[in-house]
Amino acid sequence: MRDARGRFITFEGIDGAGKSTQIARLDDALRARGREVLRTREPGGTCLGEKLRALLLDVEMHVDTEAMLMFAARREHLAAVIEPALAAGVWVLSDRFTDATYAYQVGGHGLAAARCDALEAWVHPGFAPDLTLLFDLPPALAAARVAASGADPDRFERERRDFFERARAAYLERARREPERFRVLDATQPPEVIAAAIEAAIAEKAWL
Repeated sequence: MRDARGRFITFEGIDGAGKSTQIARLDDALRARGREVLRTREPGGTCLGEKLRALLLDVEMHVDTEAMLMFAARREHLAAVIEPALAAGVWVLSDRFTDATYAYQVGGHGLAAARCDALEAWVHPGFAPDLTLLFDLPPALAAARVAASGADPDRFERERRDFFERARAAYLERARREPERFRVLDATQPPEVIAAAIEAAIAEKAWL
């Protein structure tokens, strides 16, 4: 089944918050209801975006450069993937979007908020996710989860604890400013509890 327009749902939170597990769960739940679903991520989502992702996660750079590359990848992602899918009635589930830039580049790395605002207004004026799910948990627990995964950390995952404290605060401030779009989830809860909260948030929208 396809809606006249798809829905754009983003998953946000600091590294180790458990987004990937819940994206997969929601994908399965939506498909079971007959929806067509596209899963994607940022930075990434396109051939160009994945190349920029590799640079962003590995190469040290000035925060302004970092932000511009993030938005360059996002513009391509929107034009080539997100906007066509939504127009075709597909539900798009994205691991991160512009809120992550505010959290990591503005909150974490100290980018001037006005610069991020200007890039957002240029790249996607008037466009925002239909629903943003913010997975909130203390950075100490998030760091323990990342370490337990055994994966080699990228340059963001190697940041100090205070970076993630600032990123978390920026996320929560963003959610406070846009309560209709955001649902803040306690990411310390068991996966089943979080999944139920996500389904409840979607049910509130009466989209299904």
